[in-house]
Amino acid sequence: MKITELLTDNRPLLSFEVFPPKTESGFESVKTATEEIAKLCPSFMSVTYGAGGGTSKYTLDIAKNIKTLYGVPTLAHLTCVSSTKETVKQKISEIKAAGITNVMALRGDIPENLLNADRSKWDYKHAIDLIYELKSTDSDFCIGGACYPEIHPESENQKDDIRYLKEKVDAGCDFLTTQMFFDNNLLYNFLYKIREAGITVPIVPGIMPITNANQVERAIKLSGSFMPQRFKSLVDKFGSNPAAMKQAGIAYATDQIIDLYANGITNVHVYSMNKPDVAEKIQSNLSDILGK
Repeated sequence: MKITELLTDNRPLLSFEVFPPKTESGFESVKTATEEIAKLCPSFMSVTYGAGGGTSKYTLDIAKNIKTLYGVPTLAHLTCVSSTKETVKQKISEIKAAGITNVMALRGDIPENLLNADRSKWDYKHAIDLIYELKSTDSDFCIGGACYPEIHPESENQKDDIRYLKEKVDAGCDFLTTQMFFDNNLLYNFLYKIREAGITVPIVPGIMPITNANQVERAIKLSGSFMPQRFKSLVDKFGSNPAAMKQAGIAYATDQIIDLYANGITNVHVYSMNKPDVAEKIQSNLSDILGK
């Protein structure tokens, strides 16, 4: 099933994101964790793509396993940074062969050893190049893209950021998933601006449950996310108590999701980090809302 078909449902829906193992030795434990999350019957599950494409095989293995065993629609991530056309076309063929029609088209993080490289000769410089490639290969792909309620870290201003986002949508992006955020008002303001700019595709908000204090610094580094005082107080109070921080982080994420549903959002995507217990607890907190 295409993700866009799910996003037309007016019922509150919940989806989860998982990531593949970094090495073959970790495959079975990751496979087990992702299966436990799949048993929750989310609206869909996305499977990330390892840095530099090093774990791309595992991305497809995990996505295909979830889809085959549990019938959960899957969204396979694909990045193109510093890749050749031949490499990307091969990955697209593998995705098609796995029977996966939903693809998250991303540029990907630039490896540290290539930060100062001459990018002018790269086959793919931005996610839009990958979107064009996917559309030209198979127009039946349902293509997702990323968006940033608080501005892309490499953009100079939000106006330019939204203009680039519009170009990405016009190239064939069917829906957008947001980077994590911890203040829903930032999302609502962003939605108003992109709708004014003529971006009408479905937007799936991405929520990251912070279940230990060490995640805070990483979240800020990855996305530059604004941390509201309410959230900072939570970390200050419970950060030194792992069990309490986990409970408080799940409660905070749940509260964010409830507010999103109450304000007309239908599908919320949870960055569940291969943690079945976190995914299960959040879904349990929303059981009557979700009808589960």
